[in-house]
Amino acid sequence: MPRPSLNDLAAFMAVATHRSFRRASDEIGMAPSTLSHSIRGLEERMGVRLLNRTTRSVSPTEAGFQLLDRLQPALASLDEALDSIAGFRGQVAGTVRINTPRLLAGLLVRRVLPKMAKLYPEVTVDIVVEGRLIDIVSTGFDAGIRLLGSVPKDMIAVRFARPLTFICVASPAYLDQFGEPGTPEELQRHRLIGHRMPSGKLYRWEFERAAQEIVIDSNGSVILDDEELMVDAATEGLGVAYVADWAAEAALSDGRLRRVLAAWMPAPEGVAAYYPGHRAVPPALRAFLDVVGELRKQEP
Repeated sequence: MPRPSLNDLAAFMAVATHRSFRRASDEIGMAPSTLSHSIRGLEERMGVRLLNRTTRSVSPTEAGFQLLDRLQPALASLDEALDSIAGFRGQVAGTVRINTPRLLAGLLVRRVLPKMAKLYPEVTVDIVVEGRLIDIVSTGFDAGIRLLGSVPKDMIAVRFARPLTFICVASPAYLDQFGEPGTPEELQRHRLIGHRMPSGKLYRWEFERAAQEIVIDSNGSVILDDEELMVDAATEGLGVAYVADWAAEAALSDGRLRRVLAAWMPAPEGVAAYYPGHRAVPPALRAFLDVVGELRKQEP
């Protein structure tokens, strides 16, 4: 039986990982029809069906899952081997794939990418915005960015930027009309801007003061799944929002929003870049982590 090529194996891994020919073709730069032909040829050479296909979905067969489990670490090791010789060219090169929620992706774009472009122009930073906490290893990412408390215990974490604080905000016009809540319980009489989490559940607002903890349901008349949109909704006077302070910085500084219940907000949470510690760190990822670490030192 002729051996399949690396290109065919990489094509299969892309389709099996994304469960989609279209998304896989976008990733590897191959037309969907060509990609489908490549997979059929791979299955014929190996004498086994690797993917179940319907008009709406693609999923690995049992043999496909087994091949995928073996391929992912093997191709990752190959990438690391190729990246390891980048230093002999005199310049770090390669691609680093990062998984992060949207709020933290904005920070990467503003703070990390300009530094990366200046210091490591041959490194490509591929950022995928993902609200759900996923397994970065099995999905082919080099690193993730999350709140420190959400980082899996088997990962190595590098603190990134200043801690993030959740705050309650509302527009001056809204507060003039409806008054300012003095306690979390008084929020029940206010219009709240709810936060739909990636799981589909509504985020419950958490407050604490002098060892007293209070949790409020945020099933308001407006529900959004994006913190920047929540800030926009609050500035338009639609109600009180519970957001990360990073998202509301600009609106707070120019007076479009005001903080409320400041004495009741929970302690700040650290933010970290994290990556698996059981494999060699490719030069492109090391460059990214070095920039992250340097920016952390510059934070007040």
